[in-house]
Amino acid sequence: MTARIGQPDTQADIELRLCLDQHPQRSFIMVAGAGSGKTTSLVKALAHLGQTRRLKLKMRGQRVACITYTEVAVKEIWGDVGNDSLFHVSTIHSFLWTVIRPFQVNLKAWVIARIHEKIADAQQHHDKPRTRAATRERLVRDIARFQRQHEEVEHLTHFNYGAGSDFGRGVLGHSDVITAAVELIEQSQLLRDVIASRYPVIFIDESQDTRPEVVAVFKRIAETTTVEFCLGFFGDPMQKIYLDGAGAIEAPPGWKHITKPENFRCPQRVLEVVNAIREPDDGLSQTRGRINWVDGIPEPVMGSARFFLLRADEHRSMKLAKVREWMRHANDDVLWVSDDPVADFRVLVVVHRMAAARLGFPNLYAALNDNNAPPSIKEGLKDGTAWPLRPFLNYLLPLATAVSEGRKLDVMTFLRAECPLLQPTALVGGDSVAVLRALQASTTELARLIFSSDALLRDVLVHSQATGLLQLDDSWEKYLDPDRQADDDDDPEIPAVLAFLRCGVDELAGYRHYLEDLSPFATQQGVKGAEFERVLVLIDDEEGRGQRQFSYEKYFGIVEPSDTDTENLEQGNDSVMDRTRRLFYVCCSRATRDLAVVMFVHDIENAREKITETGIFESDDIVTEQALEAATT
Repeated sequence: MTARIGQPDTQADIELRLCLDQHPQRSFIMVAGAGSGKTTSLVKALAHLGQTRRLKLKMRGQRVACITYTEVAVKEIWGDVGNDSLFHVSTIHSFLWTVIRPFQVNLKAWVIARIHEKIADAQQHHDKPRTRAATRERLVRDIARFQRQHEEVEHLTHFNYGAGSDFGRGVLGHSDVITAAVELIEQSQLLRDVIASRYPVIFIDESQDTRPEVVAVFKRIAETTTVEFCLGFFGDPMQKIYLDGAGAIEAPPGWKHITKPENFRCPQRVLEVVNAIREPDDGLSQTRGRINWVDGIPEPVMGSARFFLLRADEHRSMKLAKVREWMRHANDDVLWVSDDPVADFRVLVVVHRMAAARLGFPNLYAALNDNNAPPSIKEGLKDGTAWPLRPFLNYLLPLATAVSEGRKLDVMTFLRAECPLLQPTALVGGDSVAVLRALQASTTELARLIFSSDALLRDVLVHSQATGLLQLDDSWEKYLDPDRQADDDDDPEIPAVLAFLRCGVDELAGYRHYLEDLSPFATQQGVKGAEFERVLVLIDDEEGRGQRQFSYEKYFGIVEPSDTDTENLEQGNDSVMDRTRRLFYVCCSRATRDLAVVMFVHDIENAREKITETGIFESDDIVTEQALEAATT
């Protein structure tokens, strides 16, 4: 167990333990603000269960499940609990697959029903009078492919979980695992009882970003099972970033609602900003702030929080450098102008565009962000989870890198995990030596393509598919057709993915560099849970063109909301202003020492007036371009 276990109890920790110690246990929802130590509370609760119920759980063959959002979070929590076998720590996809995998007959029925749905949808689209001739031809091919899949599935007895769905090979991808699990659990009281019996306590972390149907089906288990069962949600609606997240979760009758208001991360000045941002939302006022201990005496860290208003023009990068120089002098802190990782400095941008231009992936960014791409692809671009990126980031790029660096063991590890030619069923009765020889040639060519200056992403996929290095998800087939045009269909994914495949493969390196935190830039959506001593939040609605989900100018009242915005506000729906407020809260609450917000606008005086009216920043801490120029010249 890590040092988190030994942290002093907060009131929220005490209330949580009382829920776990009741007979029967009491399900709960914990709302924990940024910097409150939500993960600490979760880990302490796991440790308490290990201390008080280990023998009973072990005797019954039961485990405590902890479901979190990312693989990074899984590793962190696993490390915190010392890889204790009493706990099952995983992502939601992995957990749901674990519980539905034994129900293979039900999975087969679900897959067949899903194929029938695809055939029906394609046929309906085909029969529309206004469907284009080229689209009809493609739909006929799709229907034939789905029918072949149906015939193949009829002969299957076992299904597996993979990165992408391939029903004909018995593989369910990420999205289908979620959908199938939700439907099967909802339909079967037996399955709900099995889950509750195997995992009498289930914690769900980052609940605000968990899909609503997943939240609903877990609550359904708690409501209907006769088995003693405790369900706990840990999250913060104010930190909901993903559009398909559940947000605030309503506590059913009998559940305990626990609030954890402490903030152990932010200095006092930043904490004031964070509370002012949050106040119009749920009104939670966070307390305490970061503290330094001097000779055994606690002293609050004051920190700083400033807002810079600069004119939007072609000199943005130069002005950004001047802000950093201003902060260096104002705070007597040379690390504000350092890009060395030890400086613990980060620039948070709304979108990738500025980072993309500097790091060499502008076309890749534009392909998946512009072109009216659907929200799922735009959101996935920000953290590397968009489905077109997965085969490159998760497999082909690491494989090519291992080949180029001569890491033969890693090459074989990647191939065994992903290459269909090396799967046990494929090797039965085959010439394994010939297969390995062919793979050596195909991986060498892959590395040449990946690190060339003229190959396209499409070239890499076509080569990898043709040589058997990977089996692409069915969703790729329509994009690899050389005759396919962006306007063949009304599907918004098509122009985005086709533009992506036309990008040079050399842009992958800059994009990966960005995702792996090797630059001072990060997206505001991608840093939830992270913290940095020096944070610069870059706001530029003009630079974020094509990004309709957020608008800082609307949030601050600099421009008027649209009719749609007004309608959403009147109806209590999630609005651009709501989403931007949450994003701003997440950004500002990353700072452990100093915060600088830089906003590029066309009318500085109007913006200054509106931002002063919000009361988020003190008027003396709002710095205009004129003051910046005077101080740095």
